[in-house]
Amino acid sequence: MIPTYLTKFGTVAAAAALAVSLAPTDADAQERVRWKLHSAYGTNLAVLGPVPGRIAEMVSKMSGGKFDIKVFEPGALVGGNAYYDPVSQGAFEIAYGTPGYHQGRDSTYNLFSSWPFGPGVGAYLAWFKHGGGYELARELYAKDNIKFFMCGMIPPETSGWFRDEITSLDQLKGLKMRFFGMGALVMQKFGVSTQLLAAGDIYPALELGTIDATEFSMPAIDRSLGFYQIAKYNYFPGWHQQATTNEFLINMDAWNALSPEYQAMFETACDANFTAEFAEGENLQYQAMLDNEADGVENKTWPPEILDQLRAAWDEVNAEEIAKNPLYAKVWESWATFEEKYRVWGDRGYLK
Repeated sequence: MIPTYLTKFGTVAAAAALAVSLAPTDADAQERVRWKLHSAYGTNLAVLGPVPGRIAEMVSKMSGGKFDIKVFEPGALVGGNAYYDPVSQGAFEIAYGTPGYHQGRDSTYNLFSSWPFGPGVGAYLAWFKHGGGYELARELYAKDNIKFFMCGMIPPETSGWFRDEITSLDQLKGLKMRFFGMGALVMQKFGVSTQLLAAGDIYPALELGTIDATEFSMPAIDRSLGFYQIAKYNYFPGWHQQATTNEFLINMDAWNALSPEYQAMFETACDANFTAEFAEGENLQYQAMLDNEADGVENKTWPPEILDQLRAAWDEVNAEEIAKNPLYAKVWESWATFEEKYRVWGDRGYLK
């Protein structure tokens, strides 16, 4: 016969175990959160398009469905690139794009996105994470009540789609071209009239002749936008964007209202997306280039003498920006200081 005191103890222990099993976890205890996310890129766009949905799905799963982020296509809430002020003002909680879209506010944003003859993914990520880049970016965005997240990078882009073969930079004079970031200022040195169009606006402009040429992104992304149907000369390498960041901008009040658990979930999803997006970007390009060739596109490589001219023009542009913009100069000094140290490793660790 089991002693009475043991029976009572067993009953109490079982009840305690049951109570623990039924107690809410941290995720269960969290309040439900519903955010609206504006994407600068259509969800059907290769590599870039799936990113917001991927992050939203990860956050939802980690929170047991209680942290829900609804993704809106470009134009559903605001125009593709026009998300900075709405996030700052709290019109919606979060937006996805790239810092270079804000270059009209301050050229410094470009240094958190990409710049001509700039770093590849490895060096750029190292500067962001360990060389002070992240802190400088967050300081800039925080002035406008925005929490900045760098949630991914893509590999090098192509440097342009042209209707005619380019054998001399003199041929660029007078062209109207969609061009991104600091590279646009370089192209202007050669007489190009540049404009920054959102992804969905480029093909119609190219088709109608509003622009004569364009660049946008990597071959797989450009192919999904149909440039190969009009412009048959695609030039490499992407001297203007060797690596380009993705940003998620979050209204600071909305971010601060999240629990630490939900904040950690979002940051974890950001880090996970970096690997998924970069690997997909590297994987898809060769097939897109082969498919373009099958459709009559010539994949062209700039000769060294043209790249030298472009680099010299970039050095002029950069010096001009440093001279006239103290904030740009501050961020550039951070990068240049980091790069000098990094080259001890970078110049020796990699095959040229």
